[in-house]
Amino acid sequence: MTDDTTDPALDEWRTYDEFAAGIDTYRLPSADLSGTSLVLALDDGGTLSLRFDAEEVGWEGLGGAGTDPYDAVAVREDVVFVNLPLVSREREALTIVYSTATHRATVVRSTIAAEAVPGTPQVSQDFWAATTDGGVPTGEVPAPSRDLIGKRNVYRYSPHHLYEHVYVSSQRYAWQCLEGVQRGHGDMDLSTVWKFADGLYLFCFREFRIAVASVWLHDLGYQLMTTGIFLGLNGDGDSEHSRAGGHIYPLGSVAYPDAQPI
Repeated sequence: MTDDTTDPALDEWRTYDEFAAGIDTYRLPSADLSGTSLVLALDDGGTLSLRFDAEEVGWEGLGGAGTDPYDAVAVREDVVFVNLPLVSREREALTIVYSTATHRATVVRSTIAAEAVPGTPQVSQDFWAATTDGGVPTGEVPAPSRDLIGKRNVYRYSPHHLYEHVYVSSQRYAWQCLEGVQRGHGDMDLSTVWKFADGLYLFCFREFRIAVASVWLHDLGYQLMTTGIFLGLNGDGDSEHSRAGGHIYPLGSVAYPDAQPI
């Protein structure tokens, strides 16, 4: 078995389930939403309704309905990150971030395509800004953001997971593994960043080399923690959901003097 101090051969590209094992070690604790409900009004005119018990959520919207497991994390006192690793709709996940103070929300749908297409990530993502039925919405509407461009951070997810991210444009980020089974590996993949609130950024990526995508909520305020999920195909070709999270260590940033990235 390869240990964390041994550099893997560059052609030993790891499968999603290999690198994701244990990547939730430093994740914030889960929250219980049992007995609560939420109706989201999406920016395209649709709605998404959620009714939680201790382990499952009944949901309706986005062209479907079902009862599925969920995972929730209170990333701040008034902000909740919720993921639905759908079993009622195979190869799909719904991720919701909402505020009980501003009544703003975002919704991300991650979907694994039936077949791989060269040059295109096999897992796609759709995004919606939304409001909740908890009260009158206030503050800034969540939207795509350029705030992370030029920033360089290190992310510690466990004693055996250490990754570096460089946010290079509004559509791409570069990553490399500094410690873990992917040590020495890296790439530049498609990414999307939305600002949710002051210091809170939704960061999503879609990889080219393997069928995997992820949704993260970076708290770049005082807490410097991130909470996320993965959806992808494991080594057996089956869809798999994973939780993730850990600590953020900013390394610095650059500012472009004239021409700007896209």
